Amino acid sequence: MSQMAIEQVLAQIRSLSVQARLDAPRPPGVGGIGAPGVRGGVANSAPSEFATLLKQGIDAVNRSEQRANALADAFSRGAPGVSLPQVMVQMDKASVSFQALTEVRNRLISAYQDIMNMQM
Repeated sequence: MSQMAIEQVLAQIRSLSVQARLDAPRPPGVGGIGAPGVRGGVANSAPSEFATLLKQGIDAVNRSEQRANALADAFSRGAPGVSLPQVMVQMDKASVSFQALTEVRNRLISAYQDIMNMQM
């Protein structure tokens, strides 16, 4: 991507950011730097859709690992109805989901580093 194209994309991002801040409804008394609810000139807001989606993914991986551990514990105690293939399948599911989460994390870090290394 050429320097000119990058500059155009950055300009679009900046203009959309300014427009989003201007269009966002503000409660009375919240408005500028130093106002209540404002930190560093940006209003504190609810988590973004991306953050919510990422948290849901992390929670799903955590639940999968907890299920696998609970099933393995039940098998080791000799609980009826728990077979070794069930335990192995659940452990593999948890392992694959954790590897996928790790890959997503690596990609996000790489994208963040690429953005931070862009020349302005």
